[in-house]
Amino acid sequence: MFLLGVKDCLPTMLGYFSVALAFGIVGMSSGLSILEITLLSIFVYAGAAQFIICALVAIHSPISAIFLTIFFVNSRMFLQSLTLFPPFKNNSLISNIGIGSLVTDESFGVAVTKYAKDKKLDPMWMHGLNISAYLMWIIVSLIGAWIGNMIPNPEMFGLDYALSAMFIFLLIAQFELIRKDKVMYYLYLIVLTVICMLLFTIFMPTYISILLSTIVASIIGVVFDK
Repeated sequence: MFLLGVKDCLPTMLGYFSVALAFGIVGMSSGLSILEITLLSIFVYAGAAQFIICALVAIHSPISAIFLTIFFVNSRMFLQSLTLFPPFKNNSLISNIGIGSLVTDESFGVAVTKYAKDKKLDPMWMHGLNISAYLMWIIVSLIGAWIGNMIPNPEMFGLDYALSAMFIFLLIAQFELIRKDKVMYYLYLIVLTVICMLLFTIFMPTYISILLSTIVASIIGVVFDK
């Protein structure tokens, strides 16, 4: 089952190759060392969050802002892990900690799809899925850092746009799952988020205004969307 999980992870690993490579290069251009990039991939292991860390480090943001931002960005992992819990409720605690620690958006998507189809998930299959993706991310981000060390200006290749491109893709992917009668509702929430961010920026630092405006729009969305 472990090898079957590795096999099912191949599409994810191919996707990770380009993003992890870009992260390594962008990380070097942000002033991080190869060791720091490798440690981020090992201990943070969250593509979007790692790009955000690079951006915040580049503008010399305080460590508290970095921690708070990454916490909110990755807080969705709590819900993803809870969603995956039922098929593993009889699994050992250590095994479940290993599974939960390595869940990503992509591995979650693969696992939920398989669970919806088979109505069960094997722990060894999940470990194969998670570990293969994890190792791929670490190795390729290290390669990207090595390449970035030889590129004095990665912006000329557009690699600094990787984070923006990733979020545009995530936004489009979300809209593909939304019912057509809900599209305008979510567009209003996006506009509200931008307006709040512009207003908050007048009175507070940008990173705090982004967090507060996102929280305001999320609360409104939860209250009015039954």
